[in-house]
Amino acid sequence: MFSLRHQFDPEQFRDDNAAFLDDIAFLTPRDAPPVPSIQSFHTFRDPQEGTIGKAIGSVRHQKDGALRPSQWNRAHRPQQYHVFSSKEKWTLVAFVGMAGIFPSLSANIFLPALDTTAKSFDTTLGITTLSFTTYFAFLGVAPIIWGPLSETLGRRAVYLLSFLIYISASLVLSFSPHIAVLLALRGVQAAGVASIVSVGSAVVQDISPPSERDGFFSFYQGIRNATLILAPIVGGIFANFLDFRAIFILLLGLSTAVFIVLVLFLPETLRSVAGNGSLPLTGIRQPLIWKCKVFGRPAHVGEHEESGIPPKLVSGMFTRPLSLLKEKDAILGLLFSSIVFTIWMMVTVSTTGLFRSVFSLNEILIGVAFIPNGLGAIVGSTFIGNLLNRDFAGACSNYKASHSLPPSVTISKRALPADFPLEHTRLIRLPGLAVIFVIAISFYGFTLTYPALTSRDGWIAVPLFLQFLIAAMANAICGIFQTLVADLWPEDGAAGATASNLLRWSFAAVGVGLIQLSIERIQVGPTFLALGLVVMVLVPLPIVQWYWGPDWRQERDTRDQNAAGSTSVKV
Repeated sequence: MFSLRHQFDPEQFRDDNAAFLDDIAFLTPRDAPPVPSIQSFHTFRDPQEGTIGKAIGSVRHQKDGALRPSQWNRAHRPQQYHVFSSKEKWTLVAFVGMAGIFPSLSANIFLPALDTTAKSFDTTLGITTLSFTTYFAFLGVAPIIWGPLSETLGRRAVYLLSFLIYISASLVLSFSPHIAVLLALRGVQAAGVASIVSVGSAVVQDISPPSERDGFFSFYQGIRNATLILAPIVGGIFANFLDFRAIFILLLGLSTAVFIVLVLFLPETLRSVAGNGSLPLTGIRQPLIWKCKVFGRPAHVGEHEESGIPPKLVSGMFTRPLSLLKEKDAILGLLFSSIVFTIWMMVTVSTTGLFRSVFSLNEILIGVAFIPNGLGAIVGSTFIGNLLNRDFAGACSNYKASHSLPPSVTISKRALPADFPLEHTRLIRLPGLAVIFVIAISFYGFTLTYPALTSRDGWIAVPLFLQFLIAAMANAICGIFQTLVADLWPEDGAAGATASNLLRWSFAAVGVGLIQLSIERIQVGPTFLALGLVVMVLVPLPIVQWYWGPDWRQERDTRDQNAAGSTSVKV
């Protein structure tokens, strides 16, 4: 079950700090006076006015660019973070939420159909499994390209181009005549939607201040969580009663419908272009409904102003995620979590073949069998998110007590003190999670090995429970390290997420390509026992980070400060 996003997923890093705000000192009294709001001379529209179009609640009462006296007064008030009304923000989040299901949906819906596809092409299950190798490989690599494009071309352009690629691939897959076509086009599918989730996260951050984002992100996540449970079931039904190609016909229809919605209603939200929504949009950045005379451009858009200018696309945008992998504390943590993530993917992809041969399940029941895996992914990410928040709050309290700081002082994650125990705070939960993961993965294969056990009524619940544990622990472990990377590089959250994404999916691509071969060569029990031993061998990596990570962090801070100082002198 491919949970492509939770609050710590590399696909979607949530930066709760507005891009235009200055850095705040790490110690900020809660009773300090508020930072003055940025002033603007853009039209400050009535909160009841719509912004996306009359079709979803817009009322245009501004004519010939003239401002009413009341509007002129409002224009000189402090500018709100974004001019969209609450209704319009929720509408946009629903739009990007619908788009965000496709990376997960495209992977999970095809899982129950692996065996059927192999028979259709008269090939082996191992060859068919390679379709996930190509899918995962492009999921890892493509965000390196899409991320910078999202910050330069804009969110809307990336959405439309992504879906055009995805729709084209799905069209060919719906009548794929050969296994080679399937393998290649699955990679193209993944390349199209690889960054859809992270771009959707960026849209949420564009239109909402930090105080509003939790609700939007919960809704955004909830839409995709549903696909973790429903997608394999739907895929199993289609594979059982129709053909595996029917799955791609369904994906083609759904993606085309979402593409049309985005073309009609999604405006550009990149703040360097659209500002807070009051700057005019032109060309591809303008939703089609704004061009329609019946609806027209929303009242809040300044008719006599110019669009913002996005940053220029430079090579450093593409290489920045790779440069983070040179940092010792980054590569150690991401390497360990990537191996854990890969093992979880190997368990997931091998489920169809194993459960069909061991328990004689049809495609529908195989789809249902993925439910514990999906639930584990959801529970694990939610559990560790709450736990890490509590641990950080406790560490802040202890730090203030040990340094005789008043309780009213707030410690900011954006500029932590050099002696703050960040690595210990984040990694303290790892040993228990790793032990459970190793035990579950080591015993998992043997629960599918012995006919005397597998033939018993209800025995299938045992490997399903272990799948739940494996998924939950894998997501929790990955959450720990993704959070730590975000804490270590608060100004490079997107780059850290992309680097993590590259490493995890690249490892997973190799792992799922080898899992079926390993099961056939050394049997299922020894295969997963060996994977458990691999995790044990890699345990020293987080131990090294525990002891030497704080020193590396201080060295990096000193290096960055010296570099900034030398730059200032030159200027």
